[in-house]
Amino acid sequence: MSEGAFRFCPSCAAELALVMAAEDGGDRQRLRCPACSFTHWNNPTPVLAAVIECTDREGRVLLARNAAWPGRFFGLITGFLEAGETPENGIRREIAEETALEVEHLGLLGVWDFQRMNQIIIAYHAAARGEIRLSPELAEYKLIAPADVRCWPQGTGQALATWLRSRGIEPQWLEPAV
Repeated sequence: MSEGAFRFCPSCAAELALVMAAEDGGDRQRLRCPACSFTHWNNPTPVLAAVIECTDREGRVLLARNAAWPGRFFGLITGFLEAGETPENGIRREIAEETALEVEHLGLLGVWDFQRMNQIIIAYHAAARGEIRLSPELAEYKLIAPADVRCWPQGTGQALATWLRSRGIEPQWLEPAV
């Protein structure tokens, strides 16, 4: 079992075990409960992301630094999809909660897998305006001209690169950390 994985069944509290079992796609090894047959599917978590273009600030892109992140990395506005919510409504909610900006237009950029975090990223371009007021979850933000934005190779960086290409801008990439 990997560190941080489920260890006990949420239904009956028995210890989970890695068990091979037949599924539609063939045999799969999963954490299963030997007492009640509960299966921990460990499916990817849907994460929403937005490339926010501030229409009232010369089309600059808003990048923010999460207060919990080490260093000074600035990224896209992101958040988890909540139960009963469409991805479009979820990203509108995240943008409002984290920046107080009003979304004028929303367009799907694409969907990317982020296996390192066991996530599926659903990314949008959001044209937005208003006074930027960060939630406590964000430490600071930058507004950057699209031509000056640098993309990162993993996670939401691919969404940013896709948006830049849609604007006729070839993405510039951050140098990998050594």
